[in-house]
Amino acid sequence: MRFPSFFDFRNLTPRTAELFRDKQYSVKYFGKDCVSGFIVGVVALPLAMAFSIASGGTPAQGLWTAIIAGFFVSALGGSRFQIGGPTGAFVIIIFGVIAKHGMSGLIAATVIAGILLCVMGIFGLGTFIKYIPYPVTTGFTTGIGVLIFSGQVKDFLGLRIENSSPEFFTKWFEYIKMINTIDMATVSIGMGTLIIIILVRIFSPRIPGAVAGVFFVTILAYFGNIHIETIATRFGGIPSGIPVPEMPYISWEVVVDVFPSAVTIALLSAIESLLSAVVADSMTGDVHNSNTELIAQGIGNIASGVFGCIPATGAIARTATNIKAGAVSPVSGVMHSVTLVLFVLFFSGAASQIPLACLSAVLMAVSWDMSNMPRFIRIIKTAPKSDISVLITTFVLTVIVDLTFAVEVGVVLAVFLFMRRMIEMGNIKPGNEELIKELAYGRDKTKEPGYINLLAKKNIEVYEINGPFFFGVADMLQTTLRKMSRAPEKIILRMRDVPAIDTTGIAALESLLINCKKNKTTLVITEVREQPLKALKNSGFFEAIGKCNVTRTLEDALEPQSSVLENKIDV
Repeated sequence: MRFPSFFDFRNLTPRTAELFRDKQYSVKYFGKDCVSGFIVGVVALPLAMAFSIASGGTPAQGLWTAIIAGFFVSALGGSRFQIGGPTGAFVIIIFGVIAKHGMSGLIAATVIAGILLCVMGIFGLGTFIKYIPYPVTTGFTTGIGVLIFSGQVKDFLGLRIENSSPEFFTKWFEYIKMINTIDMATVSIGMGTLIIIILVRIFSPRIPGAVAGVFFVTILAYFGNIHIETIATRFGGIPSGIPVPEMPYISWEVVVDVFPSAVTIALLSAIESLLSAVVADSMTGDVHNSNTELIAQGIGNIASGVFGCIPATGAIARTATNIKAGAVSPVSGVMHSVTLVLFVLFFSGAASQIPLACLSAVLMAVSWDMSNMPRFIRIIKTAPKSDISVLITTFVLTVIVDLTFAVEVGVVLAVFLFMRRMIEMGNIKPGNEELIKELAYGRDKTKEPGYINLLAKKNIEVYEINGPFFFGVADMLQTTLRKMSRAPEKIILRMRDVPAIDTTGIAALESLLINCKKNKTTLVITEVREQPLKALKNSGFFEAIGKCNVTRTLEDALEPQSSVLENKIDV
């Protein structure tokens, strides 16, 4: 039995398997991957904890997500350099899912999202997900950056707010109301971390600023005996043991309840991981397999859910760090996971002393990177108004409503704008005057006077369709024909500039044919290109119009009926 092309599993081979199968790997490469894996593991350490805490999870969940999902993303993925783990884009989604469904609901949604990702990869949808409009992705990433920054103000300032509201404006009203509870020791720790991150980025960009900031300020706070909230005081520290896998309870009721959240997680994971893979390709000249990457992301999220962790995706910043550190293959990503495992097993006690204000400062820096305000402002200044409207709508809805709704509305808006542009590309124009000029200066002088006389008598109307014959152009055709003062003896539709036709276009032609038959007008279509020819043939339109009324050339369409029969197109 032969499967359809989207089930061709030979095209879904992980890059790791390809390297070892083709004997392209060596001990020298392994040494480079160990170094780069260690570096990116150190970078991932504070980020994984910070993203999990900001999402409403525990530091341990963030670390084990980076370990488990990161391992599968690298070992089974379609990119040589992808690093998987918790990311900033998921913070708002996870926070909302936990608030609505609890941690058990999030874990169930993570597993379902993983299954959806695997299905998407098997059916070859990875190729299409990359084409979500740029204004939509920019709008929601900028919005997420604003929300992450907003969510860190409480821990950065040490405000005494028990349960901060997830609503953007309500949250800021709470901040203003409790501004008198600012803890200056906490602020100094947060500011110190942020200053170190900025200075390291300016003067020594090869060093991870987040790692440097957290490391030095944690040592200062610990030995300076500064009494502020830490991972240990809020979460009781980081467990040094390995979590036990347990399949989450997923009933039909649970599936129905969390499925919308699972779809959002799957789509965002797909989008961000493929964007990250594209960035990696641009930095290295490599070419990733998007469908294999989706399957790896799916398996990683399923495993993450089974171990009670949070969703994961490809991390652009960590992937870039991996490349800059000299990674050669996906083995580097595996070693990143090994580095984190060793840290959890032997240094979890030290990590528990990290002040929460340090992690808030790290996330504030991440939020600035995510928002990419210079790019956001540049689009507003230079892009067409339609793109600006999609950008701003997606951004505003992300901030004040939620990411899922924002992406849905943004994509729908972008689709409508795309349809409008496609309609603007197409047009239908009367072709008699242009055709007379064309014939008057044509090559065949013997037939021209007869053709010109036919057209001049006004008993033949020639219309030329330009652009894809979709529903917008179909409506134009109906409007154009309704404006005709009287029915001609023959209507000729030139389709030489129609690259494609859809079902609505075919329906418009069928409606036109019915009206022509009522008015005893002959309808002829000519110069039909390959895709429209095949679509019209499969729809049965040729049988309805009569094969003799479908011609190869305009001259054949202008000939008397007997001549047309001799020169008809082979349909």
